[in-house]
Amino acid sequence: MLGHELRNRLGAIRTALQVIDHAGASPEEPARQRAIIERQMRHLAHLVDDLLDVSRVLSGRIELDARRIDLNEIARQSLLALRGDTRMQEHDVSLSVQAEPVEVLGDGTRLEQIVFNLLDNALKYTPAGGRVEMTVARDGGEGVIRVRDTGMGIAPEMLRHVFELFMRADAPLARSRGGLGLGLTLVHRLVELHGGRVSATSEGVGRGSEFVVSLPLIAPAAVAAGPAERVSVPPAPPRRVLVIEDNPDARNALRALLEVWGHQVEVAEDGPRGFEMALASPDVVVVDIALPGLDGYHVAHGLRTALGADTGLLVALTGRGQPDDRRRALEAGFDLHLVKPVDPQVLSEALARAPGRGTLHQP
Repeated sequence: MLGHELRNRLGAIRTALQVIDHAGASPEEPARQRAIIERQMRHLAHLVDDLLDVSRVLSGRIELDARRIDLNEIARQSLLALRGDTRMQEHDVSLSVQAEPVEVLGDGTRLEQIVFNLLDNALKYTPAGGRVEMTVARDGGEGVIRVRDTGMGIAPEMLRHVFELFMRADAPLARSRGGLGLGLTLVHRLVELHGGRVSATSEGVGRGSEFVVSLPLIAPAAVAAGPAERVSVPPAPPRRVLVIEDNPDARNALRALLEVWGHQVEVAEDGPRGFEMALASPDVVVVDIALPGLDGYHVAHGLRTALGADTGLLVALTGRGQPDDRRRALEAGFDLHLVKPVDPQVLSEALARAPGRGTLHQP
């Protein structure tokens, strides 16, 4: 199943690249093919994340960063995470939240993952033109999130198995949408880690389904804080950027992107060379962690020791995304820890944080 999913995604990407390179393609075709590549890349990244998370959950290596969380905001953010998904335009998707905060003690990232997976599941198994409804409510001492759809439904004999690992409906729509059957297993385990419960109901095949997550409420805060507003960050002014990355394709692609944004970019392919170049104190140093010769942690620590306050913004851009990896990166001296594949908007916002060192004249 894993081989099938990977090869399908990679096959679509490879074919799209061939179409883009074809001289006879219409002017509009490259844009359509790039959209295909972007969608498949997101699917692959989501697949890798789910595989890693299932491994961590089953081995008991998930640690929650618990704090006061409003389920209304979790529902909104989870829906926003799907804003670029074409399925959102194919379905009637609605959200109903409470006027007052519905607060629980939980890990915001993991709670968003729970709701995102339930929404993704509803969209996956609901044909185009169907309806997906999400509601947030209070029920006694619990905060409740419901995700209801008008999709293919669940056979009675399957209901007891929907949260099992690698369980996937055997139907044409399910097969065409792909997936490994990991999402609902993650939902079940993460909800349990939060001291809650999740259930699934359906009136049968073709009659839709409903998933209900219930989490213990906590007492309201003395002064309820409103949801934080996302501040619009203008494009970063031109910066002097050093990229230290040993993978040639990743290095060249990132260099090209940064230059398109107007930055002056230098690159290094290993730790020792990157450290030497970074002593010239560029505005931003983007560093992979798994570097030959000198890893990214030692590069960051060495630069902080050698340059002190003159060190530019240090950004770890890495495939290592566990909480311990982030903690170790920050302890080594990095200002930011970004996980590959990075959202370009997140990277642009990071560059905007870098203190400029005077006017940069482009070559």
